[in-house]
Amino acid sequence: MRDWFAREIVDAGKLRLFCFFVVFLLTFLFIRFSVRMIRKQVRWWPGNVAPGGLHIHHVVFGLVFMCLGGIGGLAVQDGTSAGAAALAGVFGAGTALVLDEFALVLHLEDVYWSEQGRLSVDTVFMALALCGLGLLGVSPLDADTLFLGEDLVDGGIIIAMNILFAVVSLAKGKVWTGLIGVYLTPLALVGTVRLARPESPWARWRYTEGSRKMRRAVWRERKLREPIERFKHLVQDAVAGRPSL
Repeated sequence: MRDWFAREIVDAGKLRLFCFFVVFLLTFLFIRFSVRMIRKQVRWWPGNVAPGGLHIHHVVFGLVFMCLGGIGGLAVQDGTSAGAAALAGVFGAGTALVLDEFALVLHLEDVYWSEQGRLSVDTVFMALALCGLGLLGVSPLDADTLFLGEDLVDGGIIIAMNILFAVVSLAKGKVWTGLIGVYLTPLALVGTVRLARPESPWARWRYTEGSRKMRRAVWRERKLREPIERFKHLVQDAVAGRPSL
């Protein structure tokens, strides 16, 4: 195990990313456990941090940790040092705390336990997926093609096409496909050629009401997308807690 870690993580230059990923995941699980205990009002768990009656959301602590880990990490030159690993972990903890209240920041109101609060869990899951792809050695935007390849022109064209596919996928309402497609170009291409979701900007711009494409998009949303969404909500509820009715 030690040899694998040294070869695949340290020697490959992924120590900071690994520490970020592990601490990010552990912090998210901890904070979700904490807020669920507070929600249940169990006596043995500390309550909210509220000095003087002011409820301080954990996004505030997250911002502090991100500043400490981010700024401190920029000052460390040796990416394989213990200091670099520790600061990456601090940055991961802060990022988890911030993203766990992403919906609150977006709406500028406390929607943590509402249906809108599911966006925070989606954001955390997406961050974990992208970080996991990085640990697996997948380069975003096929950047290795540009920076390590011999033909910069061809590399630039590949990156430009990757960005185009990802943007179109996002415009079609395929958020997971678009963002992960930044790392996996074929996936972004699939999102580009498939029908848009009926409520997406692309559908509003390109599909007329009652058209064949719009009818197909609505059918796909009901028959294919909604069962996937229900399953995703079950996973979210098991991990992060069920929103209030």
